[in-house]
Amino acid sequence: MTTSTRFERAITKLYSAFHNKTLNPDDCKECAVGNILDNKDHWQHLTDKHGSITLNYVGKVHQNLGRKLNGYTPIELLQIESAFLKGCGYHMTTDNRLHKPKTINDSVLFDGLCKVVETLCILDNINNIMDCSLLFNFKPQQLQLQDS
Repeated sequence: MTTSTRFERAITKLYSAFHNKTLNPDDCKECAVGNILDNKDHWQHLTDKHGSITLNYVGKVHQNLGRKLNGYTPIELLQIESAFLKGCGYHMTTDNRLHKPKTINDSVLFDGLCKVVETLCILDNINNIMDCSLLFNFKPQQLQLQDS
């Protein structure tokens, strides 16, 4: 499978962060995007709310100027971070606040990374490398509800 340079670099950085215990969803330098961006936190100024995929004024300016950070546009970075947080069990409450799960351990971080990899694959228009259905020659079927 052919992948992009940005994809390879991102996966390598995330792999290192996970195994070096430097992956932390609560630290903008050590979250998924923070690691992809070489442990920098400037990306947090692209949105007003952590976990949001809505660009603020600064984010829109950078997006409209075609700026990329380590190969990713501002909206792509927010999508990656949102996927990571959701995969780790974070969610937005009804009052638009980010709710943190009770525990963050390696299993939770791995689930978050799986969502990040899925998102990175979508952004690069490649098959999800975490999808085992090809390995097992399995085609998922849609759930059909039975009438009662």
